[in-house]
Amino acid sequence: MRSYYRPIAQTDPLRPQAARRLAGGWCWFDRVEVLTRAGSAGVIAAADLPPDVAARLCAQRPAIVGLSWQVPKLMGIVNTTPDSFSDGGRFGSSAEAVAAAQALAAEGADLLDIGGESTRPGAAPVPEAEEIARTIPVIAALCGAGGVGVPVSVDTRKAVVARAALAAGAVLVNDVSAMEHDPQMAAAVAASTAGLCLMHAQGSPETMQAAPRYDNVVLDVYDYLEARIAAAEAAGIARARILVDPGIGFGKSQEHNLALLRNLSLLHGLGCPILLGASRKRFIGSIGGAALAQARGPGTLAVTLAAVAQGVQVHRVHDVAEVAQGLRLWRALGGEG
Repeated sequence: MRSYYRPIAQTDPLRPQAARRLAGGWCWFDRVEVLTRAGSAGVIAAADLPPDVAARLCAQRPAIVGLSWQVPKLMGIVNTTPDSFSDGGRFGSSAEAVAAAQALAAEGADLLDIGGESTRPGAAPVPEAEEIARTIPVIAALCGAGGVGVPVSVDTRKAVVARAALAAGAVLVNDVSAMEHDPQMAAAVAASTAGLCLMHAQGSPETMQAAPRYDNVVLDVYDYLEARIAAAEAAGIARARILVDPGIGFGKSQEHNLALLRNLSLLHGLGCPILLGASRKRFIGSIGGAALAQARGPGTLAVTLAAVAQGVQVHRVHDVAEVAQGLRLWRALGGEG
């Protein structure tokens, strides 16, 4: 039976001499929970890890799109859609979307994610031409002369949109289908120098919240992402260009989401930076008592800080200023162990 290794991440400044740095970042660990399909096999010392596992857990992650991973990074969300769950229809023109992106960068976003197709539960697909018309003028304006000054990502499942975005200056493709929606996506990214985020989702946006089921959500997501990394590498996309995202809210119940959030540090075993997109999600409103998505900022910050405490490197958020403020307080209190 296969064993999986979840480092028990710590950030306390009083770090034991035998502790190991997690993913070359701000967390350390000296104990690891061993997980199997039969359940937890208990805790072992970090010194007793298999050498190959220890190497993946501890290795410094290479910079992607010019960003290093010694401190947490914020990805600001700009949806040029009429129907996204939180901010759909907010921007009536490309100029308004550009201005919003510039404001997010000024508030502390380290990179910006531009999307033109809603992937909320129940959302219908958007034609390629329409998605391009929504996103490419915004990306071109942000990446052109006198642009926004931070890397720009395109949030798309479609290769033709990804190619257009990369030609306009985007440097990261954020694919919520992990290249499974469009068989041409792997070739589109491989032909570039762009980074790639592979996200786990069960089902399509139209159907993904119809009673999602897993044998073990934490290990199933790990295995899926491991397989999609292998598929990307086989297509010519180096692991050093890849981020992984557990896909909170994409074919997951509230309990699935919570299980993944409690065990995020397991994903460091994949050897890639982790991107988390939990901002304003429904489970935050359900647990926190906030029916409106725009009222879920405090819950988003709580989830973000819990993920930061497990070494998660990138946080995709709507409320950049608020989360950036929370991170500044976290650092001041000694969070970077």
